[in-house]
This record gives sequence, C-alpha cells and structure tokens, in this order.
Amino acid sequence: MKAIDDVNNESINKLKVREKFSYGFGNLAANLLITTANTFIVYFYTEIAGIAVATVGTMLLLARIFDGLTDLGMGIVVDKTTSKHGKARPWLLWMAIPYGLAIILLFSAPNFGPTGTIVYAFITYMLALSFIYTAATVPYNAMIGTLTNDQVERGQLSVSRTAFGFGGALLVNLVTLPVVSAYGGGQLGWFLMALTYGVFASILLILNFKNTKERVILTKDDEKLKKTPIKQGIKALVKNKYWLIVISVMLVTFINSGLSGVNVYYAEYILGNPNLVGAMGMAQFLPVIIMMLIMGPLMKRFTNKALCITGAITLIVASFIVLINPDSLTIVMIGLVLRGVGSAPMLAATFAMLGDTVDYGEWKTGVRSEGLTFSAATFGEKVGTGLGGMLLGVMMGIGGYVGGQAIQAEAALQSIKSVFIFVPIVAGIIAVLLLLFYKLDKEHEQIVKELASNR
Repeated sequence: MKAIDDVNNESINKLKVREKFSYGFGNLAANLLITTANTFIVYFYTEIAGIAVATVGTMLLLARIFDGLTDLGMGIVVDKTTSKHGKARPWLLWMAIPYGLAIILLFSAPNFGPTGTIVYAFITYMLALSFIYTAATVPYNAMIGTLTNDQVERGQLSVSRTAFGFGGALLVNLVTLPVVSAYGGGQLGWFLMALTYGVFASILLILNFKNTKERVILTKDDEKLKKTPIKQGIKALVKNKYWLIVISVMLVTFINSGLSGVNVYYAEYILGNPNLVGAMGMAQFLPVIIMMLIMGPLMKRFTNKALCITGAITLIVASFIVLINPDSLTIVMIGLVLRGVGSAPMLAATFAMLGDTVDYGEWKTGVRSEGLTFSAATFGEKVGTGLGGMLLGVMMGIGGYVGGQAIQAEAALQSIKSVFIFVPIVAGIIAVLLLLFYKLDKEHEQIVKELASNR
C-alpha cells in the first residue's frame, strides 16, 4: 500500500498547481454531458423529438433509479482495478472516446415513429447517463481520495472540481441555444451542437488523465484488495453512518440541479422571453464560480458541516425571495444569484466530506473503499437530477402543459412556478435536518491519527 501508510508525509500528499487545475477538467467534461442533459433534454424530447412531457418525466425517473445499480457496480469495478496508472485515473483514458459519442447519441432524434422514438430516446439516455457517464465520473470522483490523503488538499481539489463544473454549467446555459441556432436550428442544429460538445469532452478527459497522479492506492500485491468480498465491502459501506448522511444531502442537493430544466419553460412562459434562459443560467452559475475563489480560505476557517448548513439556508431564503414576485425578472435574478451563492459551499464541501467518510469507513470497519464510497457522488447526482426531472415532467403534466403550444393553461403556468420555487425550499429544509446529525468534522483528525498508528 502506497502513501496511505504515511498520511502525515507532506511531500507525498502535496499536489502541484497544474494537477489541481487539470483535475477540474474532468468536471468540465462531466457538465458538457450532465448539465446539457439536465437543462435541455426535456425540451429536446418534447419540442424536437415530439415525446409527451409526462412520458419524458417517467422515462427519466426509471433511468435514474437504475443508475443506483450501475453506480454501485462501477464503484466495485474501480476498487478491483489495478494498473500502472492506479485504480481510478485510467478510466478517464479508457472512457474518453465513448463519452464523446454518448453526448452525440443523446441529442440525436432519428424518426422511428412515435413508439420507436421513445424507445430510442430511452436507450440512448440509459447508455449515456447510466453507463458511460458512470464509468467516467465514478472513478473521477474517487480520485479525490486517491490523489492525496490531506484534508486541505482534498478541499482544494473539490474547489477546482466545483469551479470547473459550474464554469461548464454556465457555459452550457449561455451558449447551447445560440450554438444550436448558429448550426441552423432544428434536429440538425442539436446534433451538431452535441458533436461539438462531445469532441471537447473527450479532449478534457484525456488531459485530466495525463496531468494527474494517484498516490493513495492499494498495490497489486496487497492481499486485502484481492480478498475483500464485494458483499463485505457493501456491508461496510452501509455501516458508515456519515456516508449515508452525505449521500442523502447530495441527493437533495442535486434535485435542485435536475430542476434547472424548468428554466427554459420559466423564461418562455412566465417571463415571456425564451432567450432569457442564458441570463438565468449566468445569474445562477456565475456566483458559484466566484464563490470558489474564497471557498479555500472558508474551508480552512469553518467546518464543512457549517458551510453546508449555511448554503442550504441561503437556498431556502432565495426561493422565498422569488416568491415575492415570481413574474418580475429582477426578483427572479436576485433569487437565482442567491441560489448560486448557497449552492457553492454545499457542492464544494460535500465532496470533501465524502473523502473523509472513506477514512471513517476504514476506521469503523477495517475496509477502505474509495470506489464504492465515491460511487455515492454520481448516485446522488444522477438520482437527484432524475427526481428533479421527474418532478418537472410530472408536475407540468398534472398542470396540463402541452408541448409546442404558444399559450398554456393557467394551471400549467402555476405548475412551472411551483417547480421553480417550492421544490428547492423542501430540498433545502431536508438537507439542513440531515446535516444536524453529521459529526465527522470534529472526529476526523483523531481518526486519521488512529489509522496511522494502527498501520
């Protein structure tokens, strides 16, 4: 076992600036797929592919529930992977090309008839989000635990990850519709947009692989790696109470991300201008990027738990501000900016917290499993965003929304407002209640010392 036997060796755990910077490329690539899907796939399916909105919502939910199995499976694969490049990092290289192809297939809409179109959409959505995205992002997230064993360095990796991720999310929200229009719009415009995103995503994953190095890994000769049964690894994970708390917080956090698909409807039918979706994305995502400039110092000064709770409360307050006048562009923009401010500490801190749960899991059960532990990240992300997409589709369907119709019923407009305002409030309250039971920030230092002593 390398590096982990010497957790206090600063020279081993210290990362180069280039490495931290390059690590963020992986989440930029991730958002070229996940944010594009979260924000535009419902619109693409209803307006371009011609699928009923209720059918889309059900389809997204079914796919995301299945994601839990693929995330778990990929976590097991990562823990069993051995190569000269490590156990997580080589997957970035192996999945780079399939990842780009997945984006292209996702935003293609061949005419296979009403039923055939639904089947094609479901298969390509499953392929892109449940398999290929998982095979790239579970190892990517696990690298926070394998690149270094230092809490501060992990925090900085998480900051880089979040900054590049939301930079990508902002980019997607700003340029996707203009790029589609520049390519001629319609089905061809969406396909060429996906082709462009796919090429860039593949390049980013290759650069991430090339410029990073795993240090905290089990070697090929470690008998523990070979003999720990899968069942024992899963059992140990379930006993990790702090992992359960963090994955639950991530789940409700990413529900808000899944709800970002409502922005394009809110801009068109509530604010009266579909072109405002770019400005709305900027208002929500730019504050996250700016907040990353100060998250490093904040994470040194305050506990991860305190930062997460503060962020959740800010999200709740932001939605109540929008409730003052949901039809006012100014009020909506203020609310979105505050949502961005609140999202930043939650996203940065939760991934650092997940790295700490790896140490707690080893201390508690004797089993160290970065792959399974960090599979929670993509599980929470995909199931959370899937639930968000489902809520969007179901609530708009209940409200009587009809795709392609210029004027919607009042009930449909109210359903759009409800998704935009009230669901984030409920998610924020749940996150605060869960975080009240998280105590690992105070326990982690002693746990690391005991692990070092036992080794």
